[in-house]
Amino acid sequence: MHPPESLLSDWHLKARRLENEIGKAVIGLETAIHRIVVAIFARGHVMLEGDVGVGKTTLLRAVAHVLGGKYERIEGTIDLLPNDLVYHTYIGEDGKPRVDPGPLLKHGEALSVFFFNEVNRARPQVHSLLLRVMAERSVSAFNRTYSFPYLQVFADRNRVEKEETFEMPSAARDRFLMELRIELPDDPDLRTALMFDPRFHHVDELIAQLEAGVVPYREIDTVARLIQEQVRASTALQRYALSLWQATWNPAEFGVRLDDVDMGELIAAGASARGMSMLLRAARVRAWLEGRDYLVPEDLQSLFHEVVGHRIFLRPVYELQREQLIPRLTRAILDRVAAP
Repeated sequence: MHPPESLLSDWHLKARRLENEIGKAVIGLETAIHRIVVAIFARGHVMLEGDVGVGKTTLLRAVAHVLGGKYERIEGTIDLLPNDLVYHTYIGEDGKPRVDPGPLLKHGEALSVFFFNEVNRARPQVHSLLLRVMAERSVSAFNRTYSFPYLQVFADRNRVEKEETFEMPSAARDRFLMELRIELPDDPDLRTALMFDPRFHHVDELIAQLEAGVVPYREIDTVARLIQEQVRASTALQRYALSLWQATWNPAEFGVRLDDVDMGELIAAGASARGMSMLLRAARVRAWLEGRDYLVPEDLQSLFHEVVGHRIFLRPVYELQREQLIPRLTRAILDRVAAP
């Protein structure tokens, strides 16, 4: 049996291969790809945000293909029911009703990536089932429990059309390790390639060219636990993390100011204990990917907004400005809280 250090070294190379292979399918999304790889080894689920046609689906298909295991996708619609995730019924050729496993059950334990497209078009009852599956990696159906030990859930929200949508409350979004913005690259050369390079016009062919199963997905849980055990946090780093946490609850205490904002009326609640533990979990993975067995402030800072931002609750008077205020707030917290 390999010692932990040797195993993590071997898997470090696999993780880099995973990241590089995904990058062959999409361009200009290097930061998002890196953070998705962090989420994979932190065993956390991811919410994607972005406009229509920016490459979210292509990115996740690439992740699923390179990661291995089975991939399923479902579209959020206003008439979607919780049972539609578990089974679907139809009339067979003999005229008799039939029941087949739905997208969650179709592949059993081999399901590794589940993509819920336009999750805010689905009703809260569907969100409830999805969140339970995310938390427990299991679902009850047909008088038994189905487990998905390797499951990674990705979802995205439609940011353009707001009619017939059901926004997930912040308490529900807390189940996602990260929320990532997916945007078109600013580089004119990359935009030109997306328009004129034929290989980006045929997604099926593009995905098929990627190496499948770069990492043995059934072993990721074991590696994820080792990363958390082996990457150290110094006392000074722990104090820094605690200060960041306190700043999400009382930013004014650390001198955080935002123009045109009453800081005393801004925060309804800061990050949860689960949220901060998720930040440290993701930060340890980033440190490991950087080749270290100890944390530095940059590990927390680079992931702070994506992991913590959606876990900060604003008072109602400011909630409609969340999309503009939260990035400003998380940047200001990182600027004002002294790092060791």
